[in-house]
Amino acid sequence: MDITTIRSIRHSPAKSNGKSPTAPKPETVRVNLDKRSYNIYIERNSLSKLGSIVLKDLKLTSGAEGRVAAVLINPKIENYYGKIVQASLEDAGFTYLPIVLVAGETYKTLQTVRRIYRILYDQAVDRRTVIVAVGGGVIGDVAGYVAATYQRGLDFVQVPTTLLAQVDSSVGGKVGVNLEQAKNLIGAFYQPRVVVADPVTLSSLPFRERRSGLAEIIKCGAIADADFFKFVAEDVTGMLRLSSNRLESAIATSIKIKARVVEQDERDNGIRAILNFGHTVGHAVEALTGYHVYRHGEAVAVGMVSACLIGEEMGITPPSATSAILDVLQKAGFPFHLDERIYPNDVIRVTALDKKSVGGSARFVLLERLGKATAGHDVSNDIIKAALLRQRKL
Repeated sequence: MDITTIRSIRHSPAKSNGKSPTAPKPETVRVNLDKRSYNIYIERNSLSKLGSIVLKDLKLTSGAEGRVAAVLINPKIENYYGKIVQASLEDAGFTYLPIVLVAGETYKTLQTVRRIYRILYDQAVDRRTVIVAVGGGVIGDVAGYVAATYQRGLDFVQVPTTLLAQVDSSVGGKVGVNLEQAKNLIGAFYQPRVVVADPVTLSSLPFRERRSGLAEIIKCGAIADADFFKFVAEDVTGMLRLSSNRLESAIATSIKIKARVVEQDERDNGIRAILNFGHTVGHAVEALTGYHVYRHGEAVAVGMVSACLIGEEMGITPPSATSAILDVLQKAGFPFHLDERIYPNDVIRVTALDKKSVGGSARFVLLERLGKATAGHDVSNDIIKAALLRQRKL
């Protein structure tokens, strides 16, 4: 395939003065996709404005009377934020229909989707219904697939409450579910009408969930912006503690990087593949451990190191880029070696089933330098195995 790279994105980091972070100004990122364009709002306490935002962005000038908002949400998030979401939507005129789902990759299945279809059918919802995903990436992926397929398409709103979902899965319109054999093999491209990311929700996340999201922020810098990567690396522990005034800037910049890639390649036929840096081996690690051992971001961290070592073996990735990534992952406490229970031959077998493989051969995203990734690299099994064996010894 033709290998391309993302155009650079300017980033002006705010300087940390060591004091408690002040509330950053709200930001709005526009994803420009012709008739499928939408806004991403990054604003503290925006959950309380959700109803009015949905009315505005769906252009419901006459109000929401008679419209159902089917809100897919997990029990924990409902406990923290369910009343705020409900009040905001009902104040805007929506009929509130909560659908409580247990989150987790093991529930991201067609069986879960069928259960939701049945609820929507039993409630006799019509095509004016708005599907609202409130939660992490699994909730968003499942809700988006339901929205894309029920009655041939319903309006879809993303309300990501985890760091991972805010910077990654809620942006770009990839929705779907897993098969037992591999992740995201069943899915669609279906853009949301609006994304509302409230950083306040991050305070309810356990440490591992915050760290999982940070992996995708690190990835964005690694593939597209070396200055941004350094900006994150300088205060990665503060971001994990939610004490850094850099975190919300990092969220906004990561979203901008992904949005600009999606604008160039909405349906993943070219440059968008660079967003999969670390995901080829990462997805294999998740599948081989039954989605029970690693958080998604932890698996991506392992996969980023794998990709760097593969790139080194091929003479593409400089060791300095590998060292920089290892350093920031170590600071954040990520796992980055290959677990001895995961055999390189099994990783090779699973990566061959990856949805981006060609003719049974995985295609890798590799770094030419920190801040520049290229996609479509055909890597021999011998090189993959050599890199993974090196990774075991780190």
